[in-house]
Amino acid sequence: MDIHTLINSAKFISSIGTGLALFFLIPIATGLWYGEDMKSFILFDLLFFLFNAAIFGALARRRMQMTVKGAIFSVNLIWLLLGIGGAIPLYLYTDVTPSGAFFEAISGFTTTGATIYTQIEQLPKSILMLRSLMHWLGGMGIIVLGVGLFSLINPTGSLTMFRAESTGIQLEKATPKIRDTALWLWGIYFLFTSANTLLLLAGGMGFFDAVNHAFSTIATGGFSTRDLSMGYWNDAPFILWTTTLFMIISGINFLVHLKALRGDFSGWRSEEVRWYLGIFLLFSVLLTALHLLNGSDGFGYSATHAFFTVASLLTTTGFTTLDYELWGAAPVALLLIAMLLGGNAGSTAGGMKTIRFVVLFKNLRAQLKQILQPSAVIGIFIDRERVGSEIIGRVSGFLVLFIATNVLVSLYLFVRGYDPMTSISTAVACVSNIGPGFALIGPSQNFHFYSDADKLLLSAAMIIGRLEFYTVVLLFTRSFWKRY
Repeated sequence: MDIHTLINSAKFISSIGTGLALFFLIPIATGLWYGEDMKSFILFDLLFFLFNAAIFGALARRRMQMTVKGAIFSVNLIWLLLGIGGAIPLYLYTDVTPSGAFFEAISGFTTTGATIYTQIEQLPKSILMLRSLMHWLGGMGIIVLGVGLFSLINPTGSLTMFRAESTGIQLEKATPKIRDTALWLWGIYFLFTSANTLLLLAGGMGFFDAVNHAFSTIATGGFSTRDLSMGYWNDAPFILWTTTLFMIISGINFLVHLKALRGDFSGWRSEEVRWYLGIFLLFSVLLTALHLLNGSDGFGYSATHAFFTVASLLTTTGFTTLDYELWGAAPVALLLIAMLLGGNAGSTAGGMKTIRFVVLFKNLRAQLKQILQPSAVIGIFIDRERVGSEIIGRVSGFLVLFIATNVLVSLYLFVRGYDPMTSISTAVACVSNIGPGFALIGPSQNFHFYSDADKLLLSAAMIIGRLEFYTVVLLFTRSFWKRY
């Protein structure tokens, strides 16, 4: 790693750290409003700001030219900065170990929503706001936020950074400049958050709860201010349906929303969106039917919780209203599939992403046809555009890495003595950034029982899943560290 790459990374990371320190003023202000002792938080935030601002100031005049190698290196280091920065206030104000605080912070910024806290309602208001804010910042991608800052420093390098962090099978710009795209996306993100907050208020939710849950919903994160999660409002169908709607909206590629805002609704007709919405409706109807057959609840109650639960797990949000493990084996199997699918590429959701399953399915169908017609030239098309072999290879590689990571994490937990369902669902919940799973980490449980070593490993799994494998795996290749 050459000195110029290290300097560029230090300058970019310090700019993100400086911005993060400013965002930390929100939970500090929340704590002051509710009369909490914020001295330690204020001191930490001041030191955190000065540390990052000093590094950025010292390097401010140095011209930056971020290479792909530098971008990948910076993106990985950013998540360590976020984990440490978010963990320190949690460690100062709650009864957790350093590794537990780091796990919670990484869970927040990666929008996983897995928590180690057993009595959430007893936490300080400032910490509850901090958890939700970490979701909100991580949802759109802390690096996409950084693109807006980075392009001011070096306009020619911002596209490289966006490629390193953005999800999906390919990068599509909606505006000529990537900085403008990032700013527009954050504008839409803020608009959805505001609309969600207002509707939750209209449904009878208090202001503090509404803001926190809007942060978590639009980020498809899942942290709640209540021990029962969204089940606290089970007697308020309007709140549950509002949350369902915004979870589904947030699971759609935000570039689709950006195009729609400009009068171009072609994105809504894309194959990925149609598959995504079709899967959501199919699974929700099936789960409603299964719930009606296996339980004594009425249609309205069954549909409300079925649609909510499918939306929550399909978009990897992780909110819960009921213990879905009690619904029977068939519903659990259906929900496990939903967990694996995930939302759209370019959305705040985690998981495999719908478009990858579409590509894999079409490739499998093409291979079967090729066997029957060896001399035929069979292409794969998405939205009437041919999918190149490099994209098919990248998607196939992603699937291999996804399976391998889940298997390794599952085997580690199984060897540690946990039952198969807990081991497998923990791996899937962390790698896919979902949060709740089954068995010991079911909807009525949490992750507090894992050891410090386990939590650090699961934190790494969340980061690997959030960065979609390639960005992390490249660090362990010889070619990455060779000078070129």
